[in-house]
Amino acid sequence: MMLDALAAQPSSSRGRAHPEVDAGPRGPRDIFQRDRDRIIHSVSFRRLRHKTQVFVAPDGDHYRVRLTHSIEVAQIGRTIARALGLNEDLTEALCLAHDLGHPPFGHAGEDALKAAMTDAGGFDHNAHSIRLVTKLETPYPGFDGLNLSWEALEGLAKHNGPIRNPSWALAEANADFDLELGSWPSLEAQVAAVADDVAYDNHDIDDGIRAGLLNLDELVELPIVRRHWDPIDQRHPGLSDEKKLRALVRDQIGSMVGDLIAETRRRVADAGVETCDEVRAAGQPLAGFSASLADEECTLKRFLYERLYNAPELIPIRVEAQRVVSNLFAAYRDDPSLLPDNWRSEGDETQRLRTIGDFIAGMTDRFAVARHEELVGPVYLPDRF
Repeated sequence: MMLDALAAQPSSSRGRAHPEVDAGPRGPRDIFQRDRDRIIHSVSFRRLRHKTQVFVAPDGDHYRVRLTHSIEVAQIGRTIARALGLNEDLTEALCLAHDLGHPPFGHAGEDALKAAMTDAGGFDHNAHSIRLVTKLETPYPGFDGLNLSWEALEGLAKHNGPIRNPSWALAEANADFDLELGSWPSLEAQVAAVADDVAYDNHDIDDGIRAGLLNLDELVELPIVRRHWDPIDQRHPGLSDEKKLRALVRDQIGSMVGDLIAETRRRVADAGVETCDEVRAAGQPLAGFSASLADEECTLKRFLYERLYNAPELIPIRVEAQRVVSNLFAAYRDDPSLLPDNWRSEGDETQRLRTIGDFIAGMTDRFAVARHEELVGPVYLPDRF
């Protein structure tokens, strides 16, 4: 069953917040293709190459960073969208943009920035993605932001589901262009969210083994891994563990994608939805894993949190990363003249703190380290991670 009737259609897009006159060469691109291209050509997207995925300021060339992760998510998302008959360009745009709002040092940096901005409403990387594409990116003469389509903004804002209590940044953007935050998003956005899970579940296994933080013998005891690992042995007796691991990642991604496609078709049929608006009003996610795979994937996630994301070897690194972000925020708060001229806010105290947050959130890992060494003092991050 193809879901073409539920796909986002460029011809029926709700448009952009700022009307644009199509002056100058634009090429044969529809509104969602142009959304994708605006994201790819943005400064925020380029900065992802030096932002943490799992490992802080990684020294190894083979570790994932936010940029490579986003490209891998987009590849998975497009595959799923094509199989389901959804709009590939919108799906790709959402996959490429989903991590734009991450500050330096990943979730460690986000925790520190959230704490530093308590008096100004806190910080949330998903809301900051919206803030970037609606306000902080300024490549156009007539308006701030990238002026993405309503469908792209909606998908970025609520790809993980309805938002009942939006943060200040998301509420501010929503006041300018109502994204109907209380409803579910398009199927393209839902696919992008699960494609993110597929990508990091599997690629973090690869990076975790490479870094020596995951034990292969423990990993293969997980049901989802064992189910794919044993057939590799049967197909390729005597294969090295390194090549078996590469095959494992490929096979698990393929299996998860296949399950997602089949389960999404089943849910759509059971829900009886026939239009995009009915998808948004369905009251439940329509794209997702089957119950059995969802259980296996949760077990895998718990393993990764325990053995990788919260590995003892990474805890002191996370603490140091948080120290860097906290110290930078304090330095700019105490002496705003340290900020570049175009980042000095003339608003009230809340606006001033939010501007500092915007500036720090845009930093790459290495830029944050360099500014800390310049303004505060040495940074003690090991090369290995």
